[in-house]
Amino acid sequence: MRSKLMQHLYDIDVRVPMRDGVALAANVWHPTEGKAPTLLVRLPYGKDVLSLDNDVMPRLSALLEAGYALVVQDCRGTFRSEGEFVPHMADRNDGADTVAWIADQPWSDGTVGMYGGSYLGMVQWEAAASGAPGLKAIAPAVTSIDNYEAPWYSAGGALSLSLVTFWNAMMYAADAQRSLAAGEGAVAQVQQLGHAVVFSEALNDALPTAEVPVLAGYGKWWDDWMAHPSHDAYWDAMELTSELKNVTVPALNIGGWYDLYIGQTLRAYTTARQKAGTAQAREEQRLIVGPWDHISGSCVYPDRSFGALGTPQMMGLTDLHVKFFDRWLRGDATALDGVAPVKIFVMGIDQWRDEQAWPLPDTTWTDFHLTSAGHANTVDGDGALTIEAPAGAERDTYLYDPRRPVPTAGGACLPMTPGFGGPVDQRTVAGREDVLCFTGPVLEEPVEVTGPVSLTLFVSSSAVDTDFTAKLVDVFPDGKAINLCDGILRARYRGGLATEELMEPGAVYEITVDMTGTSNVFLPGHRIRVDVSSSNFPRYDRNTNTGGVIAHESEEQMVPAINHIHHGPNHRSRLVLPIIDRKDQS
Repeated sequence: MRSKLMQHLYDIDVRVPMRDGVALAANVWHPTEGKAPTLLVRLPYGKDVLSLDNDVMPRLSALLEAGYALVVQDCRGTFRSEGEFVPHMADRNDGADTVAWIADQPWSDGTVGMYGGSYLGMVQWEAAASGAPGLKAIAPAVTSIDNYEAPWYSAGGALSLSLVTFWNAMMYAADAQRSLAAGEGAVAQVQQLGHAVVFSEALNDALPTAEVPVLAGYGKWWDDWMAHPSHDAYWDAMELTSELKNVTVPALNIGGWYDLYIGQTLRAYTTARQKAGTAQAREEQRLIVGPWDHISGSCVYPDRSFGALGTPQMMGLTDLHVKFFDRWLRGDATALDGVAPVKIFVMGIDQWRDEQAWPLPDTTWTDFHLTSAGHANTVDGDGALTIEAPAGAERDTYLYDPRRPVPTAGGACLPMTPGFGGPVDQRTVAGREDVLCFTGPVLEEPVEVTGPVSLTLFVSSSAVDTDFTAKLVDVFPDGKAINLCDGILRARYRGGLATEELMEPGAVYEITVDMTGTSNVFLPGHRIRVDVSSSNFPRYDRNTNTGGVIAHESEEQMVPAINHIHHGPNHRSRLVLPIIDRKDQS
């Protein structure tokens, strides 16, 4: 029975022993009397400085008021915890050991849940895959089960450049400051890394990427990441997809349509539904996706607002956490009564909607064919999207010059500056000659697109390797064009991320660009558009088009690529959209 009058003691820097003798530091809120279920948060960003009330996390005060104990722990080698921090490497054992320690405390009833977003979500999946007996439920938000495909590289093999430079500068700066406090290192190095955090955009322009002085000079895992651009054995050691068979706990998966992990959030839900280790874990997976990015749930952006109802606070995200943990830590079989297993925010009509599964069972997968008279360049070109397959064969051509890449304009990425991530008007970038725009007719009726999105292209190039990007766009009656989801494929990885295969110049290849997913109603008067190009910089690194090791190549080594998109009866380049036909849309 939950005590509504529970009082907590707050202990700072409690030492939690790991199996190898390293002690990790934790702040602990526990009841003054009796025993309580416990919620665990593990993070590498500092338990004493990071707000635990950010948008996609439940309010700490509400969890305490609900009668939970709380443990917030610095990951190994960060801030006040002992050991050396290497991303992802120790989190499984450390998570399991911490869960066991909690279950053994006199104030614990032996049950543990975990919550948190980003890296705080990754460590939850690691702990769950360990099979820790006391762990009963997890609530991972805006996170990944594959540390190659997100966040450090893309699902198509391109380096997530702006994120990698910023995150590593931030983590190295904290590490250097920690060393300085221990009497090692140098003040100048701390200052240099601190400057790199504040002005990380400058790091994206440095070439070769692997030799960015402030990061490569610090070494550690940066060198490993640059040395392994393919999804090889190095990344396999951090891949949890195959380990989901060991996960026996329900998960409350939380994501945002403009979060850099949205593809992995959706994948974690669907894969765990199929492969988790028990029927309960498979059947009790839950999914919430809002109109949020990785940092903010405000729903307000310079070019698009989704309304106050879209925010985590208004949709009751904290209350959903409490109900979820009440169900699985307290055994309250009625806690989730009336709560749908899937909650998604449908953009366009800007409404929350309850669903029973993802993808939606009434999905109609529909091909929208790319067609033109050969001049789809820019938004003013003749590129079109048609339900009917085009009768004539054509191709569109553009020059991709890595020295002049298409700039990032919104998307599911870390919003470094206003207009970088999230929904952004595409009119500026769509005016470039190296962007092909294929636009459907003005809609007379609403068209809902909810589910995974992909673009199949028939391509050829003058280069042995190049990239292809795709972006789904909602074109408003006034011309404003808001991006919904996107993707990139490095051509050498068209057969899979583990194996590189260069192209033969001039040969035509069929490729598919994974554009993750979305939920949007294209309203009457709007148009559906897909934009195709070969760069999205600095969100992703620039393909040098040489077929060499991109991270080690200089600007002088870059070569332009003449790229072609083929379409027609024998080359059915097509946008595949998940159409939901429900007559009650408005």
